[in-house]
Amino acid sequence: MVKEIDNLRWKCFWTSHLGCIKGCLDYLGVEVSDTWLFGTTGHAFIINIHEQVCPSGPTAWNTEMITRLGKNVGYTEEVITGLKTDRDFEKKQELAWNTIKGAINEGVPCYGWELDIPEFYVIYGYDDRGYYYSGPKCDEGKGPKPWREVGNTQIGCLEMYTVKKSEPARVKTAVKEALEFVLEYAGSPKKWIYSRYKAGLAAYDNWIGALESATADGWGMAYNAAVWSECRDFAYKFLREAAERLGGQVVALFYKAAGHYRVVSENLKKVADKFPFFTMKPEYIEDETRRRSTIEALKSARKAEASGLDLLERLVKEL
Repeated sequence: MVKEIDNLRWKCFWTSHLGCIKGCLDYLGVEVSDTWLFGTTGHAFIINIHEQVCPSGPTAWNTEMITRLGKNVGYTEEVITGLKTDRDFEKKQELAWNTIKGAINEGVPCYGWELDIPEFYVIYGYDDRGYYYSGPKCDEGKGPKPWREVGNTQIGCLEMYTVKKSEPARVKTAVKEALEFVLEYAGSPKKWIYSRYKAGLAAYDNWIGALESATADGWGMAYNAAVWSECRDFAYKFLREAAERLGGQVVALFYKAAGHYRVVSENLKKVADKFPFFTMKPEYIEDETRRRSTIEALKSARKAEASGLDLLERLVKEL
């Protein structure tokens, strides 16, 4: 017999992590726009590119700040993590299993990593064998996923989250703390990214360099472009929404920053159009003309993002 939470499913985004959070928040009745969620968690401004544009870029980074900034949005998370190489990995799997079951029994929404493909999935139910989940390639639901198999993969990472409603922060606090994180992350500290990946402006250098040296992964090109163009679309919209909510002397700076991020968004959309995920063909990455036009779009995006980051730094000081 399946124990489940009715009407709990993910919201379809390329950024599956936030798609799961939004699904949980919708179920909990937390009224937050997609734009505000992407912006106040900082994810709208994230970019993480492997030196060969590996498809893992959008998910292979330390995402703990999304949990920490969630309190400003209006939710709190309990997180259980582990690695397959941990000596107590099986105990962590069992802890996750018991925690998720207990949460679902209480009507608390949950989500986790790699219940199917290497993406995030809302967990809406369980039976005596495993989890029932919703996410990429299974919007309406799938399961059971044997609980002992979660984390026991080639990637070997266990991540499980429970999500509860909380009181959101003041708008000014939420915006300032998000932008502070964005600036810290863009500096590519080792705390946030892994070896062979780059963040911020250096991420564009990785991306451009891989295209120039013809070492970029074709599917990685398509997936990274889809995710990061989605994020930057929310980035410029978030800055405009923040301007409207805050008002005052900072409005002009917010709108100016939004203009730069709109240019970033438009150019990353050009990259996504050159390397469309669902109709991607292997020969696309071999096409020198396609690569050259993509490089130009990435250079334009990088230039606009540099200007945008400068304004974000000014905004943090003003706030």
